[in-house]
Amino acid sequence: MASRTLLQRFWLPAGALALLVLVWQLICKLGGVDPWILPAPSAIAHNMWDDSSRLWSQVWFTLRLALKGIGLGIVIGVAAALLFHLIPGVRAALSPIIIITQNIPLIALGPLLIVWFGFGLLPKLILLVLVCFFPIAWSMLSGLGQAEPHLREYLAMIGASRWEVLWRLELPASLPSFFTGLKLTATYSITAVIVAEWLGSSEGIGHYLVLKSKGYDTPGVFSAIACIVALALLFYGAAALLERLAIRWRPGRQAAQGGRSA
Repeated sequence: MASRTLLQRFWLPAGALALLVLVWQLICKLGGVDPWILPAPSAIAHNMWDDSSRLWSQVWFTLRLALKGIGLGIVIGVAAALLFHLIPGVRAALSPIIIITQNIPLIALGPLLIVWFGFGLLPKLILLVLVCFFPIAWSMLSGLGQAEPHLREYLAMIGASRWEVLWRLELPASLPSFFTGLKLTATYSITAVIVAEWLGSSEGIGHYLVLKSKGYDTPGVFSAIACIVALALLFYGAAALLERLAIRWRPGRQAAQGGRSA
């Protein structure tokens, strides 16, 4: 069972990716595709190696900015979920406004934030928070309302207060939903950072991508894309690992562990 799970989760995707890279390499080399149209994976890897010091510095800037945005997004998202759950009237009043903000294109919102707050760190963080907090808030809010009804009745029978019900029942029940939102946020945050850097920044992998695209440096553009994808996968993997470490009581996981022990 464990070997089959490892095969499905790692070796099959890795094999498919390796096959894709191999076919890409063959098409570029044997098909005579111009490098400025579609560079071969080997050319992209060579470009990343030659420009590794600069790429690393730009990735490090983007990584720090994304971590700040995700951190603030988590705090505000959890606070919003708790507020909406405990005071339904606030949810009814603010939900339409929040949903409206999520439907404003980043390409339109970013310049407005720059006009209002300048080219510093603040508009970038605001943009990131607007993107990051929403999946966490709505996912966790859904989880808070899915606690077992019979457990609610039991806690009410023994005289538990509203805060005790929240702490002992609703918050633990909302963890799977919270981590679902966190994984979405981990992916969206990188896209939001790139947009923020593209709109106005002198550093970051988004800024690097803009420079390379304007210079028609196609291998440089693909190098930036590879770094962006790697960051998104890193953030998603970190969120999935945190979920695995934090939630050990899921019925499906317990059943799987019981099956392995048997």
